[in-house]
This record gives sequence, structure tokens and C-alpha cells, in this order.
Amino acid sequence: MKCLVFGATGTVGSRVAHHLIAAGSRPSVFVRDAIKAREMFGDQVDIHIGDLEAPGFTLPAALDGVDGIFLLTDGPNLHEHDRAISAAAYQAGVAHIVKLSTLDVLTGIGTGPWHAAGELAIRESGVPFTFIQAAGFMSNALGWSHLIRNEGILRFSTGEGKIAFIHPSDIAAVAATALLTRENDGRALVITGPEALSYREMAATIGRTIGKSIDVEEISDQQARANAVRWAGEGPYVDALVDIWRAVRQGRLDTVTDGVRQAIGREPISFAQWASENAASFE
Repeated sequence: MKCLVFGATGTVGSRVAHHLIAAGSRPSVFVRDAIKAREMFGDQVDIHIGDLEAPGFTLPAALDGVDGIFLLTDGPNLHEHDRAISAAAYQAGVAHIVKLSTLDVLTGIGTGPWHAAGELAIRESGVPFTFIQAAGFMSNALGWSHLIRNEGILRFSTGEGKIAFIHPSDIAAVAATALLTRENDGRALVITGPEALSYREMAATIGRTIGKSIDVEEISDQQARANAVRWAGEGPYVDALVDIWRAVRQGRLDTVTDGVRQAIGREPISFAQWASENAASFE
């Protein structure tokens, strides 16, 4: 089957594309940077260049002959992209869309409302779908690397609340399996890591991995927001982050499911393994 991967040069999308290649498929990728895509995938993919933010972007060429789509969109207006892509997919006869969503759809926290609107747009398109409602990515913890590497500290506003971060490779494996098997059409798969951990516990895990004691400092929502604005700028994304961190502190995001095992037949990867894989970023 022919699959089209959006976000193919990103953390999850690139892994989805590699899964499809390993399964003997030749996926198409929709990217802004053809050179980067070629460096990542060689000649094992068909590259379509485009920008979903560009006025009047079109998809017919990229959708020609496509059976399934892996869809990764972001931002407060992501539902507009999801609507446009799913409508074009319906016209092109695409048989299946796998959308990377978030489990926050279930609670309305953070970016949950953005993805809820995106899911609705896809439902309304008439194209069969699978929604991957994933917990936060373990790779988000790379955002802590500068502080840990240079100051030996992690500052957070999540208190002792816990969250079951998930490895990007697990998300990609679930998504690729959904594309290739069609066993979860019409379903929303809620997937998390194997255990909910506090930021303090995750910092300790990273510290053990790199052989370094990491201090922790709890900060207020206001301080967390100010820190986030420094690297992300003002706007709805930062507001969503603060909302998520507050919800973690309140114990509203400690969900743990067996969704990964049910989808791909193995247990999800632990945070300790992720930390080991990425130790160099924190040393």
C-alpha cells in the first residue's frame, strides 16, 4: 500500500516513515525541506514539497495513488489543516487517515481542544480514521537539557504530580501498525508510557543515567510561563503548556493505559531507557 506521511522530518513522523520502509513500503513524504528529507531517507521515499501554512496550498499530486495518510499537524488552528487535508483525501479516494492527536482531547486540557476540533473535521470528511491519542512525548524532556547540563538543576511547576510520558518510537510503531493493518479503523487509541512519573522522579532517573546529582526547584505557574515565553514567545502555545503543567500538578494527567501493548503486542519503552538513549544531551 502507498502511504503519505506528514511531518516526516520530525521526531515521530520520521520514525513512522522508517517503519513503513522497513515493512517493504515506499512511502511518500510531505515536507518543506527536500534536502533534509533526502538526507534522512535517501531514495527510499517519494518527496512532495509543500507548506500547509502557505495560502492556497494544494495536495492533488501528493495524494495521487495514496491509500493511507499519517497526519501530524500542530498549532491552535490545526483543525483547518486537518479539514483541508481530509477533504482532499476524500476526493482522492484515500482509504484511511491516522491522525496523531493527544489524550488531552479527553480532558480539554492544553492542546486538547485544538486536536478535538481536528478529530471532528476528519470524522466529518467521511474518510475512515484512526486517532492516536498519545501522552506527552519523552523527547519533550530534551528541553531540560540546557539547565541540567549547565546548572545541574531542573525547575518545574508540576509539583509532585505525575505524567506517563511516552517514547516517540512507541507512538510511531502504533501509528505505522494502524496504517498497515487497518485493524483499528474508526477507533481512538489512547497510548501512554509504562508508568506515571513526577518531574522530580524523571530528573533523578536522568541523574542516575549520567552519574550526576540533579537538584530540583519548584516554581510558580507565573515563573513557568515567563520561562516558556523566553524560548517560545507569547501566544496560545505557551498558555497551553502552562495549562498542562498545572493539570499535572493537580493530578489530572497521570493516566496510564495498556494501549501500546494492545496495539503492537509489546510493553512500552521506559523513561529510564529513553534517558539512557539520550544521555549525551544532558552530560
